Amino acid sequence: MLSSRASTKLCAPKQGAANLARATKLYATPASTLYPTAAASLRLTTSLSGGTRCFSTTQPTHLRDFFPAKETERIRTTPPAWPHPGYTAQQMRDIVPAHRPPRTMSDWAAWKFVRLARWFMDRATGMGQDQQVDKKNPTTAVVASRPLTEAQWLVRFVFLESIAGVPGMVAAMLRHLDSLRRMKRDNGYIQELLSESFNERMHLLTFMKMAEPGWFMKIMILGAQGVFFNGMFLFYLLSPKICHRFVGYLEEEAVHTYTRCLHEIDAGLLPKWSDPSFVIPDIAVQYWRIPEDQRTMRDLIMYIRADEAVHRGVNHTLSNLNLKEDPNPFVSEYKDGKAPNAALKAQGFEREEVI
Repeated sequence: MLSSRASTKLCAPKQGAANLARATKLYATPASTLYPTAAASLRLTTSLSGGTRCFSTTQPTHLRDFFPAKETERIRTTPPAWPHPGYTAQQMRDIVPAHRPPRTMSDWAAWKFVRLARWFMDRATGMGQDQQVDKKNPTTAVVASRPLTEAQWLVRFVFLESIAGVPGMVAAMLRHLDSLRRMKRDNGYIQELLSESFNERMHLLTFMKMAEPGWFMKIMILGAQGVFFNGMFLFYLLSPKICHRFVGYLEEEAVHTYTRCLHEIDAGLLPKWSDPSFVIPDIAVQYWRIPEDQRTMRDLIMYIRADEAVHRGVNHTLSNLNLKEDPNPFVSEYKDGKAPNAALKAQGFEREEVI
């Protein structure tokens, strides 16, 4: 298991090189010797004002369980509030990274804000210049000069999912209050948005079973969540459609992130996660109801990527609708029996296609 910690200690170039050498040696070790215990540590370095910031991921002999199951006298288990609908293997394979080109000034503003957020996340999580993909195709290119390590991927996953669960909850809360004020039905949006937020939180809880963030990561998450929640709250009051477009672009980044991770697993660049003895957390097996013969890290990433593709299509579609009057097409029953599949409509459905 990996413990994601960060240090503001400045390292000399030679020390940084030595750390990277130790990192290479660490990840050349079979996963069976690393999971669940290890005595080595890895430092991820990025340039910082003439020095080097070290993002260290220390592997303790016992990773503290952030949310252990609580034993009670009468309750056996508590099922998820929103059970996962599940996917077929073909549905997950059909997911591809894609981008909806901005068509209006509000689309352009939402897209640029997502790119700015991506830039900050790359810097904060220690991604080097040679680890970045083609800047001309930032949401579709998956090949970089140097791959990320398993530790870097976990840092990015934890940071991304801790933020991704915010928009759905904010939007659902505001729509709930709006429904009460107007004394009208919400037409199915609250349920959809709460389900999305819950799903993103399950992604985070899954990765939290694999990584323990250090104090620096916790501070980054606290600050980012505080800014993001309040920003979403204010902007959703002003323009829900722009906010859903923003989330659609954010989910494009998520699909791209997990697609690139899959590419690096398939290319053998993440040996720990390619090892057959690597065990995914039980919480993931139970939530996605993953078959016994499909419980590798690659399979887990496939499920999570499919979730993000659904959120991508849903939010791009919601941005195209009249959110005060139109019913939610993804929870509606259609006269011809053909419900829209958000996962396979990367750019979202236009209003005339679903209403």
